[in-house]
Amino acid sequence: MSNAISDLAILRDAHFTLAGYERFRKVIDEDGALPARLKALLAAVAASARNYPDLARRELAHGKASGLEVGDAKAGVIVLASLRGEGAASGFAAVVGAVFGITTSDERPPEIEVAEGEARRNFEEYFGVVPPALEVMLRTIPTAADGYYLMRRGSIDANPLSPKAGELLLLVVLAADHSPMAERHVDGARRAGASDAEIAEAIVCGIPSGGVAAWMAAAPYLAKDRAE
Repeated sequence: MSNAISDLAILRDAHFTLAGYERFRKVIDEDGALPARLKALLAAVAASARNYPDLARRELAHGKASGLEVGDAKAGVIVLASLRGEGAASGFAAVVGAVFGITTSDERPPEIEVAEGEARRNFEEYFGVVPPALEVMLRTIPTAADGYYLMRRGSIDANPLSPKAGELLLLVVLAADHSPMAERHVDGARRAGASDAEIAEAIVCGIPSGGVAAWMAAAPYLAKDRAE
């Protein structure tokens, strides 16, 4: 897929810049450690999180052409709902609808009960210890803590693709946002079975929307030994 940079007439003589982006596109567009259709979804979700709907639509259309299905794209909406809220999820849902021809639904979701202490146990298992912000939430607004727990399960444990794909989706959004929280999901992706090559390709998928700074924000965490 040609990249958006190469379509800019003003850059027609910027040969080094264009050649550099072509190398990134080669990583994203071709099967490698990750299949090209998944990398297209990663790039589309990162673009939508950065509020670049045209880029998101372009990436998702490429994913569809590579075999990505609408059920796969739903994983991106789920992850954005948890990580970036209703606005980002709605924005990407609109992109998915435009690419796959989906309309909205009035169907209401079922109620899910959360047992006492269930959210805390999940936080402790995933994070090792309950992070201070979540400790405050558990203490002051336990209903909200249950909500966060359920959304975490939706993003990872019940991800339509796989827990590994859920972690990589979370990671690419954080990388594109240059967020230090990327460290958590480098670790989470490893624990979900992702190789370092898969994680590295996922981070590259954040470059079209986050620039090379996306790599600089997340890749250093790959230098940490897996045994740590």
